Amino acid sequence: MKILHVYPKADEMVAQHVTLLLEGMQHSAEVQAVSNLADFKNVCKNLRPDIVHCHGCWQYGIVNAGNFARKQGARIVLSPHGQLEPWVLEEKPLQEKFHKTALWQKPFVEKAYALIAFGKMEQQYLARLKWNPRIEVIHNAVITNSTTREKMCSQTFSVYQKVLDSNVLEQMDNDTHQLMTTIIKAGTLGDKRWTELHVPETIDWRRMLIYAEQQNIRNYVDYGINILGLAAPSLDTAHLSAYYPENYQRPQSIKKLIGDYKGDETDYLLRMIRQTEKQPLLLHLIELSRELYRDTVNDDLLQEALEQKKLTKFAARLMQVLHEQTLLDEGYMPVDPIDDRGTQKIRGSITNHLKI
Repeated sequence: MKILHVYPKADEMVAQHVTLLLEGMQHSAEVQAVSNLADFKNVCKNLRPDIVHCHGCWQYGIVNAGNFARKQGARIVLSPHGQLEPWVLEEKPLQEKFHKTALWQKPFVEKAYALIAFGKMEQQYLARLKWNPRIEVIHNAVITNSTTREKMCSQTFSVYQKVLDSNVLEQMDNDTHQLMTTIIKAGTLGDKRWTELHVPETIDWRRMLIYAEQQNIRNYVDYGINILGLAAPSLDTAHLSAYYPENYQRPQSIKKLIGDYKGDETDYLLRMIRQTEKQPLLLHLIELSRELYRDTVNDDLLQEALEQKKLTKFAARLMQVLHEQTLLDEGYMPVDPIDDRGTQKIRGSITNHLKI
């Protein structure tokens, strides 16, 4: 884990806080701090941090640094240091408040992955602003005896890990993602003979297994790993903390949404496709792929039913996404795949399902 702090050098209390964090995490992460904002971009480019921890939110230099880091792929953690509490806001001239808040302060706070408040009162003030719901409370060892430096650093590190364990697909490398699709296919079919296994030199197992947990496909992934004879680390993903979109719900098996199979394969597949049209989820794509591989599927009847229900074009787009996400073979597609703007919309729904 690589962490880069950015803070205003003129604020002695903030500087002391950053120093404590640097000293407390030097053995558990690669940490650096920058107070000279003119040098921040060079340090950020060289270090390529996973997280940039911004301290304060009234200085445009801090905001500019955070925005630059986000474009470089870093995630932002923000400690306002009490600068958004009512008494501070009331002291600011009206013109300054309007200019800074409207133009860059509020958007910056909204885009942070997490806010760290130094107490319950600050947490309440931040919550009332409704700029960002992801607020953590960690007491500041510089200004209170209610915590220790060790506890403060441990809690802060936990927030960093929580940030990195959120929307892991966004930061998963292409080789790991491609391996995951092969694993999914093996886990769907229970057979490695239908797969072409290319194992990359480096595999991001942590992100792959967390993503599988968050999409509720861990059983398929674990089975596929076993079928392919891969050596994955043991990771209890069920108890890891992460941030989720506001309306996130853990995916449920499609059978719980459409009901059980009732003897009519064509009708069952139609119901699955309709449900997928409502909300494309990776779990449902896997379940649909598994169903399409069955010997009982009658392609002619399914094509006719899709035409009658005006689902042919959506199904064609879906086949393209199924091929990408589950490696569904063309011989098991009831209609030829197409790749257009509608396909991209389905693809985007899958990609952005966990996006903050």
